[in-house]
Amino acid sequence: MTSAARRLKREMKTVHAMIALSCADRHENGHDLCADCGALWDYARARVEHCPFKECKPTCAQCTVHCYKPAMRDHIREVMRYAGPRMMWRHPLLAFWHILKGRKEPPVLRKKQGG
Repeated sequence: MTSAARRLKREMKTVHAMIALSCADRHENGHDLCADCGALWDYARARVEHCPFKECKPTCAQCTVHCYKPAMRDHIREVMRYAGPRMMWRHPLLAFWHILKGRKEPPVLRKKQGG
């Protein structure tokens, strides 16, 4: 597995951890995601899998291409606003890597040439 693939896998793990943390604390659903949070996770996973940056994907907050629908973007922002500060205590390594990745300059999406 390449380092870029490992970074993408770690980002998926971080997003899932944030959604799970938010759901567990707010919806009291035990260890399982509620239907709403499960739908958000499925949507987030699909968006990352179809990201135009692929392995060079920046954190969503720094991305120049916003691929989430407005309602889902608001929902994931709410989850991240809640889970972000708590990640250092519950998932310190994931939080550290996410913060470090967030400091990098986002890539620029180049349009395909040709015709």
